[in-house]
Amino acid sequence: MGRILVNNRDEMEWEPGLTVTELLRRFRYTFPAIVVTIDGEVIPEEEFSTRQIPEGADVRVIHLIAGG
Repeated sequence: MGRILVNNRDEMEWEPGLTVTELLRRFRYTFPAIVVTIDGEVIPEEEFSTRQIPEGADVRVIHLIAGG
């Protein structure tokens, strides 16, 4: 099986049907505001549970924080 790259540093085994929600669960990302991109495309949060990640994808998970 292939691999995917997460945040330009973590590689993980790719498997058919891997969704954004499953990836976030595996990496224990629980931030309240998260932006996810797959190969540069921003994925809407409402698609996290259905959007499948393709083999060899470059996935970025960015948590948004407020500050001042």
